[in-house]
Amino acid sequence: MRASYLIAFSIFFLSCNDKVVELPPLISTDHPAVLTQEFIYEISDALTPECHASTVEVSNGIAVASWFGGTEEKNDDVGIWVSRKLNGSWTTPIEVVNGVQDENTRYPCWNPVLFKPKGEPLYLFYKVGPSPQEWWGLYMTSNDDGKTWSEPIKLPDGILGPIKNQPIQLENGTIISPSSNETKSGEWTIHVEQSIDSSKTWTKTGPLNNHEEFGAIQPVVLNHGNGKLQLLSRTDKDVVTQNWSEDNGQTWSAMTATSLPNPNSGVDGVTLKDGRHILIYNPTSKNWGDRVPLSLGISKDGINWDRAIDLEPLRETTDKEGEEYSYPTVIQAADGKIHLVYTWNRKTVKYLVIDPTKI
Repeated sequence: MRASYLIAFSIFFLSCNDKVVELPPLISTDHPAVLTQEFIYEISDALTPECHASTVEVSNGIAVASWFGGTEEKNDDVGIWVSRKLNGSWTTPIEVVNGVQDENTRYPCWNPVLFKPKGEPLYLFYKVGPSPQEWWGLYMTSNDDGKTWSEPIKLPDGILGPIKNQPIQLENGTIISPSSNETKSGEWTIHVEQSIDSSKTWTKTGPLNNHEEFGAIQPVVLNHGNGKLQLLSRTDKDVVTQNWSEDNGQTWSAMTATSLPNPNSGVDGVTLKDGRHILIYNPTSKNWGDRVPLSLGISKDGINWDRAIDLEPLRETTDKEGEEYSYPTVIQAADGKIHLVYTWNRKTVKYLVIDPTKI
């Protein structure tokens, strides 16, 4: 890491199941790269008891955020909520869609993903179904930067849409959408869905991992240029994994482990305009405990990562059973700034703006 990072190399110890566990070093959140830190809504103003799986996009200069919210994840009252930042403030969240099927049936909604293709409306992908093993993919579009939305459109059978993280769009217009499957028998596999006609039709790869070696879901796509793409995935093996493509996603290498830990929690990343790569992740394993801290990593090659900023540091008073900072979404807007949202204790959504020139 650069010497300019404000790093507090403090070590704390917690007792976990009568074992003394050495915790990762703390890094100061008072970092010059962080320009904005705020809640999209205050907990006292929350319209739902819980929220999770937030996503963000900047559409024609307007920041738009979405998440699922309800009494609790998996409950049938969970819908998709949206807020927009106008004149410096976030609008009161509104539920833009729910999982009502008919007068007798309602399912929970899951994992919204905002995405703005070039020259296209703003897309909001999401899932509906009783569980991740049985859900299906849908999307809506907005021509006014998230103010109003079309009726939901169901994706074709077998196409789930982006499961957690945004697609990327190649220079030729091809959309590369990172996706995954969870089966009733417990198999976790990742795959990639592609569209060459602005999301009208889709093709998909087969599974890109052996679930017995790595149970993996929720991949991130990084674009290294000249046809070279990288997938980074959440796994059940305490590690972030990777797959590589040299032909714009037509074929992929076998899945291998990276040097990054993972406590079976979602990650997200983006390739910056300067060629560096950002990853937002929980730098812990299941031995550390859950989804705290939440950190920003940076890499020049997608292989060697520096943990640059702890966005939510591990504190001496951390109650590992009660704190969760997780499921980030990170983008780089047209002005070059990094925009980031994540679950804050499942009670609200935190939003940050970061200047990448100061990382």
